[in-house]
Amino acid sequence: MFPTVRTAPLGSRQIPGSPYSLTILQEGFSRPRADGSFEADCSITLVRGGPVTALVDTGGPWGRRRLLDDLEALGVSPRDVTHVLCTHGHSDHVGNLNLFPSAALLVGFDLSCGDGVFLPNGLDRGVPYAPHPGFVEVVATPGHVRAHVSVVVRGTDAGTVVVAGDLFEREGDEGVWRGLSEDPQRQEESRGWAVGVADVVVPGHGAAFRVVRGGCGGCGDVEEES
Repeated sequence: MFPTVRTAPLGSRQIPGSPYSLTILQEGFSRPRADGSFEADCSITLVRGGPVTALVDTGGPWGRRRLLDDLEALGVSPRDVTHVLCTHGHSDHVGNLNLFPSAALLVGFDLSCGDGVFLPNGLDRGVPYAPHPGFVEVVATPGHVRAHVSVVVRGTDAGTVVVAGDLFEREGDEGVWRGLSEDPQRQEESRGWAVGVADVVVPGHGAAFRVVRGGCGGCGDVEEES
């Protein structure tokens, strides 16, 4: 159980901060098609400024050129990326992993580096993985899939940012997310944790939004009280 909180659009793809700032290279989307299929790609977020330069989710392979161009426009090469943190293993989130062979690669609960060397970690036991303790941490947030994680960045000018993958599809997704969830009960628990710690959420398929506590006229609900 957790209390109702409100949300409001962030209105920017840039979140400055020290030591880390975030740039949302791509706002995720999901669009239904007339034949019953849907077109989708995920949010892609660059975290940089301290010793860690992390890309959270890579988008699908169909966006390879755009991703490289977006990084180049910021003066970032694939070799500069120290960590690629994929919230889960769906193709629209991991499709460009091969662009970053020198980075530590995390997909859900699996962590590897170098030439296919897999490293122990405690994510499957609920122990965070911390590329930069106190500032950049990966937390298990199961539900959408069992091995789903979110990336927590602390100390930005907007407060604590949770880059949430498909824990949240988008702002105001209450009528949508359960139908896409492997385990709605666990996902609801994970969502409750996220809105308890986040000042800003970057969802998997929509624009970033603020979490507003104490009420906000004109804002939307993240969750109904349970």
